[in-house]
Amino acid sequence: MNRTYTPDLAPAVLDRLAAYAGRFRRHFKHPKQATYCSAYLQGLLLDGERKSIEPMTRRVHLPNGVKVADLDQALQQFLGQSHWDDRAVMRAYRSAMTEAFGSPAGIFVVDDTGLPKRGEHSVGVAHQYCGALGKKADCQLAASLHYVGPQGHSPLAMRLDLPKKWAEDSERLEKAGVPVDQRRMLTKGRIALELLDQMKSEGIAGRLVLADAGYGVAEVFRDGLDQRGLRYLVGVTGEMPAFQDEPTWDDPSPRRAGRNGRPPSRSKLAEASARPVTPTALAAKLPRCKVSWREGVKERLTGRFTWVRVWRAGGWEKGERRGKKPVWLLVEEQADGSIQFALSNLPPRTSRIKAVRLWRNRWKVEQGYQQMKEELGLDHHVGRSWRGFHHHVCLVMPAFGFLALERDREERDSAMPGKKGGTAR
Repeated sequence: MNRTYTPDLAPAVLDRLAAYAGRFRRHFKHPKQATYCSAYLQGLLLDGERKSIEPMTRRVHLPNGVKVADLDQALQQFLGQSHWDDRAVMRAYRSAMTEAFGSPAGIFVVDDTGLPKRGEHSVGVAHQYCGALGKKADCQLAASLHYVGPQGHSPLAMRLDLPKKWAEDSERLEKAGVPVDQRRMLTKGRIALELLDQMKSEGIAGRLVLADAGYGVAEVFRDGLDQRGLRYLVGVTGEMPAFQDEPTWDDPSPRRAGRNGRPPSRSKLAEASARPVTPTALAAKLPRCKVSWREGVKERLTGRFTWVRVWRAGGWEKGERRGKKPVWLLVEEQADGSIQFALSNLPPRTSRIKAVRLWRNRWKVEQGYQQMKEELGLDHHVGRSWRGFHHHVCLVMPAFGFLALERDREERDSAMPGKKGGTAR
């Protein structure tokens, strides 16, 4: 399904939402916090231009018998100040999503998003590239992990990326309430690896990791996936060096001393071996074949791809590539003529069509981000603190999860004779 889905919040849907929110109840210290959780989820799901707290409080309805003198203030405190454990709530949410959509064939998609934000006191804000705006701007960046399975997809986790000027400023970290164990400057790739480790510890199965070039260019990230026994298909730039043919190496000669009088200890690329080339150079001379990966709104979606074995060449001058196994290079020619590249450690017998269809699963995450931002207010949070940001994310993702469950219910009901569906947009 390639359209977003928003159900009408009829009484039956609200009852299911209340039952769904009840799955998180035990992770709140006080009953009122659980009530506010349910109200916040309802506010995110109801129609409205802004999903910040003040406009949401004008739309939500509290359960019968629940009275709050100032719902705006109560939700502000619940989101930014109350000490409830968003990590425990997220584990419960992931358990619900795994129960509904988990599969041994599941795919993890690593991504990040830029959230435009002004004010130097808002946690993590820096002048940096913001994909949402397509330029450098004041924004927060958050690394995220998503799950795509045969039965459905959902976001799994998101963590704010602290820029260097934040990670090195203990006073700002203290004012923003950043936990001591999070006061580290981590690359996006390192954050992603930690999130993957967390999913493994919770028993969430996934056989493959997809990521764009923002992650895939880092060899330490690819090596980290290898070390965890994970298959990957990740974007790289057209300038990454690679050998088209298997390189051959000359052993260092123990009898020939170098300039400093010591015998050389590194292997050298043999004179007869071809030098590395860039993916851009390879793409210019290798043919591309038309591949179709799924049905679009009007017709099947197709593109032109090359799927070829290469040997990574980073550090080849120092002999660091000796003995390394070949990997796959995917070349994609887009409709506008631009070329994109991806590297993969998928098995040697993997077909081109299978690789393309796996690679194209990333579009579901792009669609999910669009819905979280446009309909669920992911980037509408106006608070400054670490706790407020992650509490907000912790409720936006379960709101998306509820929509995924409702969509699944709708599709199953539509498949039954005599039943009609809800609202798909």
